[in-house]
Amino acid sequence: MLHSPACERNKGPILAMLQDWLPEGAQVLEIGSGSGQHAAFFCGQVPGLVWQPSEREGVLAMLQAQLANLHPIPLASGARLLRPIPLDVTEAGQWPHQRFDAVFTANTCHIMPALALPHLLAGAARVLRPGGLLLLYGPFHDRGVHTAASNVAFDGHLRSLDPAMGVRDALELQEQAAALGLQPLADVAMPANNRTLIFQQAALKASQLQP
Repeated sequence: MLHSPACERNKGPILAMLQDWLPEGAQVLEIGSGSGQHAAFFCGQVPGLVWQPSEREGVLAMLQAQLANLHPIPLASGARLLRPIPLDVTEAGQWPHQRFDAVFTANTCHIMPALALPHLLAGAARVLRPGGLLLLYGPFHDRGVHTAASNVAFDGHLRSLDPAMGVRDALELQEQAAALGLQPLADVAMPANNRTLIFQQAALKASQLQP
């Protein structure tokens, strides 16, 4: 089975952050569920949580197998871990038609191509309910100013693997999100020099939700 040490390390702090911000009985869409460790852990800890995992077509079967191998997953009272769905953020037709209380993604912004990020923000704006939250977890910098030397090295490593990857600019993401009606709400410091950028949905015309 695929196992992510990073997910194992950060699941506790992320859970605490989600418990601070998510409404009771929240319906959450996770972008890039990877090993499924976050999905399984959070649904085992938060009563009433409804979690929709997702992954790109090429790795969706792996995620489905991961969650199947965990069966039966011990769930908190009333929690539901839904069957993973295919989702490439750049494909508008793959985004769910239903609305969510929150869209969450961890350690994907620096992996997906920079050109995919506007699609991620626009897609989240389309599927969030009024007042819904977008939560982006991972390393970020502010106009090139990193929070730690390790993030500078990590950014360089990512770009050496693929120039389209790299640690993203939090301020630029906040500007792009605001233009789509996702108002910056909080910038939460997390362990290991990570952050969670939190945005709140405000109603906009459909024509304004294009990347």
